[in-house]
Amino acid sequence: MLQYILRRAAVGLLMLLALTVLIFTLLRLTPGDPIDAYINPSVPMSASDLVVLRTRLGLDQPLPVQYLAWLGAAVTGDFGYSIQRGGEPVLPLVLGRIGPTILLMFSGLAISVVVGIATGILAAVRRNELTDLSLSTAAFVGISSPAFLTALLGLYMFAVVLRWVPAGGMLTPGAPFSVGDLMAHLILPAVLLSIGHGALIMRYMRSSLLEVLSQDYVRTARAKGVREFWVIVKHAVRNALLPVITLIGSTIGIAIGGAIFIESVFDWPGMGLLMINAVVRRDYPVIMCATLLTGACVILVNLLTDIAYAAVDPRIKVA
Repeated sequence: MLQYILRRAAVGLLMLLALTVLIFTLLRLTPGDPIDAYINPSVPMSASDLVVLRTRLGLDQPLPVQYLAWLGAAVTGDFGYSIQRGGEPVLPLVLGRIGPTILLMFSGLAISVVVGIATGILAAVRRNELTDLSLSTAAFVGISSPAFLTALLGLYMFAVVLRWVPAGGMLTPGAPFSVGDLMAHLILPAVLLSIGHGALIMRYMRSSLLEVLSQDYVRTARAKGVREFWVIVKHAVRNALLPVITLIGSTIGIAIGGAIFIESVFDWPGMGLLMINAVVRRDYPVIMCATLLTGACVILVNLLTDIAYAAVDPRIKVA
C-alpha cells in the first residue's frame, strides 16, 4: 500500500507542476499588459518610470525566466503582494479565505453524498415504480440546472420571499458569534451547492446498484433465505459504492466551481469570492495563488480517492 501511495503522490506532484505552467501561461496570454494593474490612473507616470517598474517586477525578462522566478518564490511560500489591497501579502490573504470555503464545500458535499446515496438506493430498490421515476426526474433536473441559476432562484425564494434564512454573508454583522447564526447562514448555500453533485451521485448509485443486484452472488444470498434488507445493505451496497467513490473524488473540481458561484451570490467570504474580485480587479498575484492552491486541493482529494478505492476494492494491486 505504501508503494502505491508513493506512486500516486509522485503523479500528483507532476500534475501540480504542470498546473503551475498552465496557470502562468494562461495569465500571460490574457489581453493587456500585466503592468497596467500596477499603475494608479491618478498618478501620472513617465515612460522611464514604467521601464523602472517593469524591471523591478521582473516583467522585462523572458517568460521562462519569469516562470522559474515565480515558481522558486512560490515553493518558499512567497506569492508576492496583492495589487489592489495595498501590498498585503498574498498567501495569508488566501489562506484566510480557505476556512469558509472548506466549510461551505464540505457541508454541501456531505449533504450530496448522504442524500445522493440514499435516494440512489431507494430508486434502485423501487425500480420503475413511481418513487424511481420521481427521483430520476428530480435528479435529471438537478444535473441540468446551472449552479448560478439554482443559487439565484434559491436566494430569491427562501431568503427574499419566504425569509426563512439570511440573504447573504457568513455571520450577522455586529452580532456575537453563535453556531446557530452560522448554521442559519450556511444551510441554504450548502443545500444549493449539493443539488447538482447529489443528483449525479444518485444516478451513479442507482445504476451501479441495479447492476450489482443482478449478479449471481446476490441471487444466491436471496436463495439462502437472507432478508432483502441485509441482501442490499451487506452484499450489494458495498460493491455498488466503488464507482460512486471514484465519482465523488473526480467531481470535487465541479463542486469547487459551483462554490465559486454560490459564494458570489451569497457574498460568502471564501476563496471563490476572493478569486472573482481578483479577476475583476486584475490582481494577478492573488489569482495565481488562489488558483494554484485550489488545484492542489483537487489533486490531494483525487489522491485520497485513489487510496480509498484501493482500500475498498481488493482487486486493485497496491503492492
